[in-house]
Amino acid sequence: MHPFLEGVIAGYGIAIPVGAVAILIINTAMQRGFRTGIMAGAGAASADFLYALLASIAGVALTAALQPVARPLRILGGLVLVGIALAGLWKGVKRKEHSALATQEGSLLKTYFQFLAITILNPLTIVYFTAYIIGRDFTADDYSLQSVLLFVAGAGLSSLSWQMLLALVGGAAGKRLSSRWQLLTSLAGNLLVLALGLRILLTAIRG
Repeated sequence: MHPFLEGVIAGYGIAIPVGAVAILIINTAMQRGFRTGIMAGAGAASADFLYALLASIAGVALTAALQPVARPLRILGGLVLVGIALAGLWKGVKRKEHSALATQEGSLLKTYFQFLAITILNPLTIVYFTAYIIGRDFTADDYSLQSVLLFVAGAGLSSLSWQMLLALVGGAAGKRLSSRWQLLTSLAGNLLVLALGLRILLTAIRG
C-alpha cells in the first residue's frame, strides 16, 4: 500500500478511539470557542505527528529507550489528567453562569502547547506507531526518506482532521446548548477524564 495511505490508516487508528484527550478537546471547544478547540486539537495532532516521525526513524531503538521511564511517564500522565479534571470540576462548580471566554492569541498558543504536552506524556503512542511499522514489515526498498515522509504526513494529517472534527463538534455544541446544559456536559466530561486519569495512574502504580 502507498506509504501515505498507510500513514492515514495509522493516524486514524491512534486518534479515533475516544480517550481523555478527545474529551478535553470537546470540552475546551464548548467552553472557550471553536478557535481554542482547534488549537487544542492541533497540539494533540502535533504529538501524533512527532511520534510517527520518531517511530519511523528509530522506532525500535526509541521504544527500548523509553521502556525504563514508561512507568514514570504513565504516572505523570495520569496525575496531569487528574489535575486537569479536578481544576475543570472546580471551575464548573464555582461558575454560577456559563459564559463564553474571550480568547487571546497568547491563550491560544498556551492551549496548543498544553495539549501537545498532554499527548506527548503518553508513551503508548510511540509504541503504537512502532508496532504498526514492524507489523507492516517494510522492506529496505520501502524504507526510503520519501516513504517515511509520506507515512508521517498521512499520520499527521489524518490525526489533525479527526481532532478538528472534535473541535467542530464541541464548538457547535457550545453555541446550541443552554448555559445549564453546557455546565452539566462540562462536569460530565471532566468526571470522565478524572476516571480515565485515575485508571492510568492506578494501572501504572500497580505495574
